[in-house]
Amino acid sequence: MPTPPPPISEPDPSALVCPGDKVGPCGTCQRKTHKYGHGGSPLCQWCMAPVQEAWGPAVRFKNTRG
Repeated sequence: MPTPPPPISEPDPSALVCPGDKVGPCGTCQRKTHKYGHGGSPLCQWCMAPVQEAWGPAVRFKNTRG
């Protein structure tokens, strides 16, 4: 059984190692995560885990910029 995620008030570890202007809310749980720029993800690691489990490790998100 995987360990449960920490409280939402705790940021994703990725948010602690990237510049502050690259941090944004997770698309699912609103936890602070490295969302913008190179290496960013719309989901925190805890919300991305079940998505990768269902779709595989190559899952990507679509760029919605026009």
